Amino acid sequence: MKLLLVTVVEEYHKDILKLFKKANIESFSESDIDGYKTTSSNLSVSNWFSSVKGSAESRLFFSFTDDEKIEDLFHLIEIFNENLETNNPIKAVVVPIEKFI
Repeated sequence: MKLLLVTVVEEYHKDILKLFKKANIESFSESDIDGYKTTSSNLSVSNWFSSVKGSAESRLFFSFTDDEKIEDLFHLIEIFNENLETNNPIKAVVVPIEKFI
């Protein structure tokens, strides 16, 4: 068992839910988060309040799941990211679990 962490911009919320379903990851949690980049971008330049740094509405998903399902999801995410027209790919990491109850 490992801990899977996935971040997506809000725009891909429905897409990642479909990918989780295709990978047979049925148990997971999600949370709203704000994503930030420390480099300047057109988003922060176009902001009416120039002293406020731009953030992107994002989602964090996490699941304790099996290697096989994680591999399936990673493959699906790779395919999804290859077809993006934006610079906001789905990002995922896996953390090994040493001990759990």
